[in-house]
Amino acid sequence: MQFDLVFEGGGAKGMVFVGAMDEFTRRNHTHDRLLGTSAGAITATLLAAGYTAQEMLAALAEQTSAGQPVFTTFMGQPAPLPVEDLKKGALARIFQELDLPVIPNAFGIEETLDAGLLNLLSGNAIGRHLLSFVERGGWFSADAFVEWMSKRLDSGEFQGQKRAFSGMTLKQFYAVTAKDLSLVAANVTKGIKLVLNHRTAPDVPVVWAVRMSMSIPFLWQEVTWKAEWGQYRGFDLVGDAIVDGGLLSNFPIELFISDQKPVQAVMGKKVSERVLGMLIDESINVPNAPAIPAKTDTPEKKQPIAQVTELATVQRLMNLVNTMLEARDKDVISAFEDLIVRLPAGGYGTTEFDMPEERRAALLEAGRSAMKRYLDQMEMKTVSFAFDQGLSPANLADQMALRMLAR
Repeated sequence: MQFDLVFEGGGAKGMVFVGAMDEFTRRNHTHDRLLGTSAGAITATLLAAGYTAQEMLAALAEQTSAGQPVFTTFMGQPAPLPVEDLKKGALARIFQELDLPVIPNAFGIEETLDAGLLNLLSGNAIGRHLLSFVERGGWFSADAFVEWMSKRLDSGEFQGQKRAFSGMTLKQFYAVTAKDLSLVAANVTKGIKLVLNHRTAPDVPVVWAVRMSMSIPFLWQEVTWKAEWGQYRGFDLVGDAIVDGGLLSNFPIELFISDQKPVQAVMGKKVSERVLGMLIDESINVPNAPAIPAKTDTPEKKQPIAQVTELATVQRLMNLVNTMLEARDKDVISAFEDLIVRLPAGGYGTTEFDMPEERRAALLEAGRSAMKRYLDQMEMKTVSFAFDQGLSPANLADQMALRMLAR
């Protein structure tokens, strides 16, 4: 059976998708259109590039030269900001507004002190994290992720030919793979959702489409839309800040359900027999999951000097974001429950990229088991819907999809 597949965002918990897809392909099911947000965008892109479940399992096991999971490098040390950016940045303006009574303002002493403080921060490891957070919207650099994703898109074979997708735009990628891939991002400058594919943003590099979709606010630096990426649905976004699509829509399954022409103009026409959404469910514990290892500061496994999620202000902001997301996604999930496989992720963290092999294996097995149960049940029944207020599933999907794509 052929499905349109939707993958939710969830950071490191998205590894559960690989176990689910292992069972999905073992049953000889196939996919047509692919839609992903954040971690789901990574999975959807690898599938569009022809990755098998076994290839994705091998990618999960990849390690650095130091023997650590390669995913730990994704939370990288930010590079020093250019001097001109520092002078024009938010911290520079704050320093200018601060009047230090013990420092004389004559002869430009305060200005010299301000510049010295900025240079001091830029030259210090924690200071660069702080500058990155304030000036770029994220505590960490994701340069290592871009490098890893590029490598994945150029590794192995696709239809008997060596993969060479890393330099392609979404339009070029579609022309070669014939896979209808859509990735969800959020434009925080204009406050709009972005569905990036070969129809809406043909000139965006596929690697950077994934990078935009996975950029969890406050964690990774936001992405600035470049002039060479062209327009999005006829609109100029040059200079706009783009972050993780989960900020506005973490599980947009309605985009594959709606038959409305404006929706199909963005998503393409439905060909598959069914739609299947893969939901990361933190309310379901992962069976037999080992406990999270205690943190150590040994040279062999030194912990990051500072974690953005440990900052109280950031925790408040992320709680607000999570509340908004859950409220929006609950409507979608309750409406289309029969089209959703719930993948256990209880006890796993969004930034747990350094999970040991035993915990990763338990998460993968939980994904396999959940997919097996769903497919077994699907084969035994016909999907039906029940709605209040006289809304049909088609009408509800149409309303949700049209609201999401409104510009």
